[in-house]
Amino acid sequence: MSSTKCIFQAQIGFCSECGSILPPLRDKGSISCYTCQNIFTVEAFQDRMTKYTIHFNAKDIDKDLNSKKQSTDDEGPIVDRKCPRCGNEKMSYATLQLRSADEGQTVFYTCVQCKFRESENS
Repeated sequence: MSSTKCIFQAQIGFCSECGSILPPLRDKGSISCYTCQNIFTVEAFQDRMTKYTIHFNAKDIDKDLNSKKQSTDDEGPIVDRKCPRCGNEKMSYATLQLRSADEGQTVFYTCVQCKFRESENS
């Protein structure tokens, strides 16, 4: 398969010198192993046809719009709590353990109307 001594009993598509997978086969010329630089001629592939397709990750515009919409939506459950800024009666909340474990959690409230944020140590 190549001009150097074969170490591996490799299948077609793998380097017999180091065992690495070989790069895609071209129509003409030779192939060089990326790992050990071993050179293979096209004839070594025994008329094997190779097909491959490259798929690019297309930017999904709908996903971007949905993620922006979700980020503006209320975060967390809704509770009856008056917003000190706008007077709205509904606020969402989230809790985090910011202090030591023997102390209570910190509750973050967000107004569903004006997005004002306040915190309360419980």
